[in-house]
Amino acid sequence: MATSRILVVEDEKPIADAILYALKTENYQSVWCSNGTDALQALNKDEFTLLLLDIGLPDINGFELCRKIRTSSQIPIIFLTARSEEVDKIVGLKIGGDDYMIKPFSPRELVARIRAILRRVTPAQNNPGIENQDSAGIFLIDDQSKCIRFRGKILDLTKQEYQILSAFIKNQGRVFSREQLLDIAWEESGFCSERTIDTYIKTLRSKLHDIDESFDPIVTHRGFGYSLRKIS
Repeated sequence: MATSRILVVEDEKPIADAILYALKTENYQSVWCSNGTDALQALNKDEFTLLLLDIGLPDINGFELCRKIRTSSQIPIIFLTARSEEVDKIVGLKIGGDDYMIKPFSPRELVARIRAILRRVTPAQNNPGIENQDSAGIFLIDDQSKCIRFRGKILDLTKQEYQILSAFIKNQGRVFSREQLLDIAWEESGFCSERTIDTYIKTLRSKLHDIDESFDPIVTHRGFGYSLRKIS
C-alpha cells in the first residue's frame, strides 16, 4: 500500500514541528505550508491523502480555504484550532471538514484520528470491505466500519439509519414497504410502529440535504413505501 501523504497547513512553527515529527514516526509522508496561498499551490501541484488545516492562518481564514478546496476536491480535512466554541465546530463540519481538533492536542490522538479517517476513505478497490454501490460514485458503503459516504462526505448515521440507507443503496429502484424497512432496521420490529419509518426517512433526507440540497435521492411511493432512485 502506498504511503499516505499529508499536507500540514499551520502557521505556528513549533506546533507544525510537533505534528511533522508525530507523522514521521508513524511513517506518514508530510509537507508543511505556513499559509493558505502556499497550501492551494501545493494541492494543485501534488496529490495528498489528507489535509490538516489550521483555522487561524495569516492570509486566509481556514474555513474560507476549506470552501475553496471543496469546489474541486473531496480530500479529508481535519481542522486544527484554538477556538473551542461549539458553533465553530458545527461550521467546520458543515462546510466540509471531517474532524476538528482543539489546541493544545496530543499528537498521538491526532495520529489516531488520521488513521481512523484514512481507514474510512480507503478506495473500494483497495479494501474488500468497501463496495461502491452506484456507477456515479455518489454513495459509498463501508460494511466493515459501518459508515456511508455521500458525495465524498461521511454521513453521521444511527444504526437504524445506516441499515435503511444501506438497503436502499444495494437495491436501487426497489420499493420497500414500511414493514420491510422495520424488519431491516430492527431485530424486533414489534416494538416500533410503521410510522417510525417516516421519521427516519425524514431524518435521512435532512442529512443528505445538508450535503447536497439540490438532490433528493429518496422517493416516496404513496400507499407502498420508499425507494432510492436509480443512479446512472
